[in-house]
Amino acid sequence: MTVASTEGRARMGDYETWYRITGDLGSPKLPLVVAHGGPGCTHDYVDSFKDLAADGRAVIHYDQIGNGKSTHLPDKGADFWTVDFFLAELDNLLDHVGIRDRYALLGQSWGGMLGAEHAVRRPAGLKALVIANSPASMELWVAGAGKLRAALPDEVRDALDRHEAAGTVEHPEYLTATRFFYDRHVCRVTPWPDEVARTFLAVESDPTVYHTMNGPNEFHVVGSLRHWSVVDRLDRITAPTLVFRGHHDEATAECVQPFIDRIAGVESEVFPASSHMPHVEEKEACLRRVSRFLAAQDAAGT
Repeated sequence: MTVASTEGRARMGDYETWYRITGDLGSPKLPLVVAHGGPGCTHDYVDSFKDLAADGRAVIHYDQIGNGKSTHLPDKGADFWTVDFFLAELDNLLDHVGIRDRYALLGQSWGGMLGAEHAVRRPAGLKALVIANSPASMELWVAGAGKLRAALPDEVRDALDRHEAAGTVEHPEYLTATRFFYDRHVCRVTPWPDEVARTFLAVESDPTVYHTMNGPNEFHVVGSLRHWSVVDRLDRITAPTLVFRGHHDEATAECVQPFIDRIAGVESEVFPASSHMPHVEEKEACLRRVSRFLAAQDAAGT
């Protein structure tokens, strides 16, 4: 079933956020905003969530500023690319499309970190929150990545260690070893689907945000987010929340556990055949789970 969509741009000062609405914002069901990961990725790899519009729910994707079809700012540094900046962008988008009073938010990876930061502020219009494949702190993320790296073949681990020590993270040998990790713990569908490949190509073409806030890859975190944590604020979240991850996820069980322990009434799920992208790796099961969670909140969110 094909559902009609419209695209637009939300002005934020001198910048623009590209967005797409799939479905009808006039539906009685909660509109769902999808925040992509990175920081510095694009909406492409989380595009499958648009299929949730097939049962009458409006789904809003957007490219965060600095990425994709939104304004690119390659000369900006770490003082510009902050959590607060992206929270302000999200608020601006909610106002622009007119759903600030009633919406659901799904954040994947960094998008889930952003979603948690949004939710701890207890916005009145947030009626449901989905945190997908996200860490509650970067310390936990790095510790989890270290355990996953330790289980890699010796030659892969050696290549990663040598090139990180030498600062030669653009070397082909390092990039090959990185892809080995990604095929285990980021997306286990090979070759990568087009929408996943498009996102990685987009990051490669403009890595400003990703390199500034995260680092050269998913497990060598040396950017401005390296000390980020929301753990001690999670008890402020009052919106109904679903947290999920994949069994092989780079977002390890330890990364996710604070959400489960500290958010009242949280629901959780682990997709057994997935890593970091259940919405790609186990698409039907993942979308069914999210749809079931959101449906339970629709009436409460009126």
